[in-house]
Amino acid sequence: MKLRIAAITDEFSPDLPTALDAMQNAALTGVELRVIGSKNILDLDDRELEQVRDLVRARGFEIVSIASPLLKCVLPNAPALDQRFQHDVFASKHTFDDQDRLAARAFAIARMLGARIVRVFSYWRTMEPEKTHEAVIAALHKLGDTAAEHNLIIGLENEHACNISTGADAAAILPRVGRSNVKLVWDPANAFVSGEKAFPDGYRKLPPDSIVHVHAKDCRMKDAHTPEWGAVGDMDVNWKGQIAALLADGYNGWISLETHWTGPHGNKLEASTICAQRLHALLS
Repeated sequence: MKLRIAAITDEFSPDLPTALDAMQNAALTGVELRVIGSKNILDLDDRELEQVRDLVRARGFEIVSIASPLLKCVLPNAPALDQRFQHDVFASKHTFDDQDRLAARAFAIARMLGARIVRVFSYWRTMEPEKTHEAVIAALHKLGDTAAEHNLIIGLENEHACNISTGADAAAILPRVGRSNVKLVWDPANAFVSGEKAFPDGYRKLPPDSIVHVHAKDCRMKDAHTPEWGAVGDMDVNWKGQIAALLADGYNGWISLETHWTGPHGNKLEASTICAQRLHALLS
């Protein structure tokens, strides 16, 4: 079995043609869409989305996921926010009150572009994340039920700045959601930043069929909450072991670069190209 490699395009460049050219040169075959130009994917109008679709298809890429910012907002009446983690919004500044509108737009965009997965989160992390779990489950119920009407999958990403941040968190939440189309976007580096030994400890808590997509980035910790990003395979997330386990467990989805590293010369396109090369080497 050979895993396919995708990338969040703006990790190469927010300019889509530049990103696609570099990704094609790096032998990637799938794209996730998050920021195009200066706009979040959910803020593009239909004409802009048609241009995106045509550019991607003309180069032979598959659109894997809409990397939306759904549920990446403050949950009202929740415990105080955990201020230790940076809130990356990727050109999206929407609030809790915007979520229903954003979800409808995300599903419409996924259908228009032929994406199967809509990525979501679990609200900005609080000092008592377990007290948000009922609200997270309720939100995932609603998203899952609506997505099912459109034959779409909700991909919950474990995110260190949100309330579901580790493999252990996801393993506890997903069975309670109980929707076959609500699955996990497994990000070992995010779990690692959250203090979990993502592989093997966090990963082994997850039923293999709960994972619909995988994000690849790598880091070491400068202190308890500050990651230093680096080339995939060079840092402290055990990507060699993680990839071997995914293959052994029958995972046949995508591994998608979400590089974060700025590279040896502060150039994200160079950094992502290096990470693509490293990921190819790991998969071989």
